[in-house]
Amino acid sequence: MDIVKTTIEKALYPLMERHRGNHIREYISELKDNEKLSRAGFEALREKKLKALLAECAQKVPAYKGIIDCGKNPFESLKKIPPLSKKEYMKAPDLYLNDTAKKENLIANLTGGSTSEPVRFFMDRKTVEYYEAARWRGLSWYGITPGSRSVMVWGSPIELSRLKDKRHILEEKYLKNRIVIPAYALMPDNAEQYVGLIDSYRPEYIYGYSSALYALASIFDKRNISPKIRLKAVVSTSETLFDFQREKLSKVFSCPVADEYGARDGGIIAYECPGGGKHITAENTVLEVVDPISLEPLETGKTGLLLVTDLNNAAMPRLRYILGDMAAIGDTACDCQMGMPLLKELSGRVDDMFVSKDGRLIHGHAFNHIARNLTAIAKFQIRQLSPDRAVLLYVVNDKASRGEIDVFLDGVRGLLPGCQIDIRETAEIPVEKSGKFRYAIREFDL
Repeated sequence: MDIVKTTIEKALYPLMERHRGNHIREYISELKDNEKLSRAGFEALREKKLKALLAECAQKVPAYKGIIDCGKNPFESLKKIPPLSKKEYMKAPDLYLNDTAKKENLIANLTGGSTSEPVRFFMDRKTVEYYEAARWRGLSWYGITPGSRSVMVWGSPIELSRLKDKRHILEEKYLKNRIVIPAYALMPDNAEQYVGLIDSYRPEYIYGYSSALYALASIFDKRNISPKIRLKAVVSTSETLFDFQREKLSKVFSCPVADEYGARDGGIIAYECPGGGKHITAENTVLEVVDPISLEPLETGKTGLLLVTDLNNAAMPRLRYILGDMAAIGDTACDCQMGMPLLKELSGRVDDMFVSKDGRLIHGHAFNHIARNLTAIAKFQIRQLSPDRAVLLYVVNDKASRGEIDVFLDGVRGLLPGCQIDIRETAEIPVEKSGKFRYAIREFDL
């Protein structure tokens, strides 16, 4: 019996509800009940919430006063509002604060800012708790509950700076029932230590960045070891989970692999069920897909730039907000029969889309397709500075053949014809401070 789990679920949560007005369990129950809704039922619920949000914005949010036409169809009214980029928002963020909101009563947050300046924004407690409820609903599909024990392969700068604090470690272990393996410093020589830690701690699930989980699984796979504990799931978040990563995680950990799609400034947007469908959190958000250059709407099923409208955050709403991710929305149903709409495809960030000299868009994953089948290439990172300039760093494996290295370099050049590529072999390519690793980054606007 996990005493910490029992204490969290039977004592801590009720205590927070009585003394802090916490509604997470209430919202989890609400979202679980919504699983019975049909697709039409979800649309009706979303329409009602969007109509109320647009009315609130039109009356009380300076950035939207005078530009919202609150017609009979709120979805059509929403489409008339210009998409909001992070750059545009950051020019005057206070214009997006509700006139009735007081900053001292709100929860401050900021994005990671991995390729640009972090975006600072505010949320009210209701929004934060709906985000949490959406995560726990998704995890519940794997038998995981709010008190379930977990190991996080994580690297948030905040978390990393506090890991040295004994009090923080105790809070993580006894109030959140989790421990952290730092994603920024995974060492192959520590493979047995990691396995021993997981087996002794006995988590129900492992949670982390897809790149960090894949790195950990690769360390285990190379030594032909794996945890003996039976996990309910390995949960990937915060980055695109590619098929080759999923295959490795499934092989090493012998359990379901769940993909969580969310963002600090967008909440839990979609969650993968055991049947493989990525279910959109339709009660919390309206998603649109537009052309990344013209910002015109695309047909259902087409991949484009994702716009997010958070239906809960009336304190600081950002309508049709450009997260920077590329995705497609499907029109088919999942085998699990839940009525939530599905993400058909999640292709990564728009910053991963490279531009050839003749204007073609090339997804950064194309570079990985070249490298993944070559044993010579251990790691690489390519940054496109402009349509005609790029920098490529690569690390080779032991006993790498010159022929395979040349195949990789020729393949990269072939994807960017006419682009001057500064190529450098290096001993290591560091991950970002967050613990994430991005292998393809475009550093200029489309």
